[in-house]
Amino acid sequence: MVEAFASDLTALIRESAFETVRAALGEGSPSGRRGAGSSARRALPKGAKRPPGEISKLTGRLLEYVKGHRGERIEQIAKGMGVSTRELNLPVKKLISAKSIRTRGHKRATQYFPK
Repeated sequence: MVEAFASDLTALIRESAFETVRAALGEGSPSGRRGAGSSARRALPKGAKRPPGEISKLTGRLLEYVKGHRGERIEQIAKGMGVSTRELNLPVKKLISAKSIRTRGHKRATQYFPK
């Protein structure tokens, strides 16, 4: 009974280690679960820049989302779009500087509106 338990535990630990390595290499887990927003894009190495086309596509999606969901905060927008708030930082800055959207509030209470 103890040997069976030890064998099962070893198998679980081994599978967990494999999943961790696969996730680190950007291959995902065997069950297909991945982090929010990562299903459509490849994992980039730390410090790597996103391609300009990907950023402009996300910027366009963000503008359309803000037009349809006036006054939402960045956390709500990210959840609604299925991406992380970190991924939205640059597109939000681009839209604000282009005066395509306007803001009200400060820090985490900032709300976004189309112009």
